[in-house]
Amino acid sequence: MSLTVKLKNIGIIKQAEFSLGDLTIICGENNTGKTYAAYTLHGFLNLWRNFINIPFDTSQIQRTLDKGVRVEFKLETEHIFKNACKLYTDQLERIFAVGEGTFQNSEFYLIPEHTDLEIRNYNDRVDTSQGHTLRSSLKNQGRGKLEIEIGIDERNKNQVDVSNVLGVLNDFIMNAVFSDSLPRPFIISSERTGVSIFRKELDYARSHLLDELGHTGNDKGTHQLLTKAYQRYPAPINENIDYSRQLDNIANSKSFIAKEHPEVLENFIDIVGGEYAITQNDQLYFIPKGTRTKLTMVESSSAVRSLLDLSFYIRHIAKKGDLLMIDEPELSLHPENQRRIAKLFARLINLGIKVFITTHSDYIVKELNTLIMLNNDKPHLNRIAEEYGYQKSEFIKADQVKVYVAETALMPLEEGQKRRKRGHTLVPAKIHPEFGIGVSSFDKTIDVMNEIQDDIVWGAE
Repeated sequence: MSLTVKLKNIGIIKQAEFSLGDLTIICGENNTGKTYAAYTLHGFLNLWRNFINIPFDTSQIQRTLDKGVRVEFKLETEHIFKNACKLYTDQLERIFAVGEGTFQNSEFYLIPEHTDLEIRNYNDRVDTSQGHTLRSSLKNQGRGKLEIEIGIDERNKNQVDVSNVLGVLNDFIMNAVFSDSLPRPFIISSERTGVSIFRKELDYARSHLLDELGHTGNDKGTHQLLTKAYQRYPAPINENIDYSRQLDNIANSKSFIAKEHPEVLENFIDIVGGEYAITQNDQLYFIPKGTRTKLTMVESSSAVRSLLDLSFYIRHIAKKGDLLMIDEPELSLHPENQRRIAKLFARLINLGIKVFITTHSDYIVKELNTLIMLNNDKPHLNRIAEEYGYQKSEFIKADQVKVYVAETALMPLEEGQKRRKRGHTLVPAKIHPEFGIGVSSFDKTIDVMNEIQDDIVWGAE
């Protein structure tokens, strides 16, 4: 299911709309709202289960339990999403770790482009909090209609609390319908290099705080202090901190990429210039390619620290259908490695992982341009691809890509306004199958630099 996001009064963004593609790019100058858009979307995709409520009819559920009849109802997806988005918007202060009232006029909507979801038939057995086993089955009747049948052991029917059943069914529908429609997000923030250096210090500080508070015997105070400490950072940064602290456990798993596509891991080793290693006592090292030297994160380059989270994601936890979100993937990377990381993104897209990036990098955008332009049947393109070492697994189609430029533009007229005002928004860029992505902001900067240099060289004549 394709998703469209609408934002209003989110940070510096006055009003904006964007859709998710297999690859979604938001580029533009500093302080134009790129990170606001990324963090807002990530927060909802990470927490949506807390805000989805299915409007079941309590009397129907009671009748189903009493008589064993089936319930058929229309799933009003758009209404459910709107309600969830409103509840989520009320929590934006916590997502961004800012003062109360900062987002009081904000609006966030995530809208499915097809309200008639492709709902799969689903069966489940769930133990309720009362110790009963609830059997549930769901059938898709088409056009948003669902038929749901629930059952419980005859001897336990009179002991069942309907409100408890409603909670179980709400989770049941979320697993059957929405979990397949909303991608699992994994975000890598632009603060990742600092987190990688101080991961042990962060872990020690948290453990020391827990130890000290353990002597107070005040569980409520412990929770409040820990929550307060974490609320100093936006949610994606907190998530990166937690992720960094768990690398030793994460390393025990293998992703589908590690199992089925080891060539992608080899490609990544070439990009970073070596491999990461974590010991049983949670010591993290980087081993440069062709050596046995073990470097700590402090001793390693900023590029090594920048790519740490991505390496562990690809090797250990990546799943098909994920949404990999990276704020400034070009961070600390040489231009050649920026090109290589763009080709890595294309490989991941073709393996079934959606990618969302915010970027200032002309190298990344131009390399993605090349991958779109090479994906054509013209005979000379095969020669070019072979000559420059491109592989078909790196080619992408224009219709897989969505690109937006964060900039100021005229806003739609609002009620009571006579003239349109300018504000920060996201402007869609044109993408042509033969000519690629058109992002004028990069081209203008490069053209100005070329003009200055031409004037320096030839201006005396």
